[in-house]
Amino acid sequence: MASDQPRMPPPGLVRAVELVRSGLSVAYRKLVPGQVAVMEMLAAGWLTQAIHAAAELGVADALADGPRSGAELATAVGADEDALHRLLRLLIGHGIFTRRRDGRYALTPMARALRRDADVSLRDAALFFGCAIHRENWSHLVDAVRTGKPVGPALHGMSFFEHARADRGLGTLFDNAMTSIGSLGLAPLLAAYDFAQFETLVDVAGGEGTMLAEILCRAPRSKGILFELPEVAESASSRLGELGLAGRCAVERGSFFDAVPQGGDAYILKHILHDWPEDDAGRILTSVRAAMKPDARLLIIELVVPENTRPHPGKYIDLEMLVNTGGRERSADEYREFLARFGFTLSRIVPTVSPDNILEAVPA
Repeated sequence: MASDQPRMPPPGLVRAVELVRSGLSVAYRKLVPGQVAVMEMLAAGWLTQAIHAAAELGVADALADGPRSGAELATAVGADEDALHRLLRLLIGHGIFTRRRDGRYALTPMARALRRDADVSLRDAALFFGCAIHRENWSHLVDAVRTGKPVGPALHGMSFFEHARADRGLGTLFDNAMTSIGSLGLAPLLAAYDFAQFETLVDVAGGEGTMLAEILCRAPRSKGILFELPEVAESASSRLGELGLAGRCAVERGSFFDAVPQGGDAYILKHILHDWPEDDAGRILTSVRAAMKPDARLLIIELVVPENTRPHPGKYIDLEMLVNTGGRERSADEYREFLARFGFTLSRIVPTVSPDNILEAVPA
């Protein structure tokens, strides 16, 4: 499990490159007629569906052993050769797949991210974001904007998380997507923050323990507690046992709305608070605050929305939360105020080379 931690560029350098990229995008949009720029943005949804189709067909997996001709690839994935060519022609223009001079299709670094067995695979994320239910929910964005409420109760008679529990096809798709996305920012988090300084880390709603396991493998003197719902905890226990961490990592069951394990030196909430409406997110913070020692720290891993007009992943995901869960992304000032309401002081924000930040808070 404990792979060598990859070298990461300085977060400041990454932000500088992002600034240049944003500036070039702004310059391009100012050069072309406004309606042309808007039409290009409207077509972005088609690209999402094209990536979803390639993931659903398993094109990247079919090319894992090397380049293939169009006929060979179409046979391997069960597709019409001409239609597959048209799909790949679009994706190739965006750097996803390539076509060699001999006409055979091959993987690119971005295409490898759609393989099932990639070290950091986004295949499951592509399947979820392109699925019919996700598309249906987003088609009601205007309703969410009008009401300020997620669309699930009106469309399906239940909240998104209730829907995911009731429809295990959707639930599995969502769980796999979140695991997929979670692995995307794991290495940057481990490179940016010294988790080994804590004797006991409590990962609240940490899924099957992927992040906590990586932390413990890099911090051999630390112990962990994974806190999850009963239906997740069983598989998490098996996974941690397979990794040889059963003796250093306990798995406790329960709901973070009721209580969380006591006695930790650090409590981790990774991509949790943004999922929930304000009152529910506050209940989670109240549970964590009640369990913490005076000198313990709360580590919130979330995107922090910048106070500028440039594009940022948090501004997209904020609408994802509005549509599906009723949660929200927050700026640094919003987090500072929100945490203060529930007995915390935001002490610092640690940037990473990914969009994620580590917000370190202490009991007030």
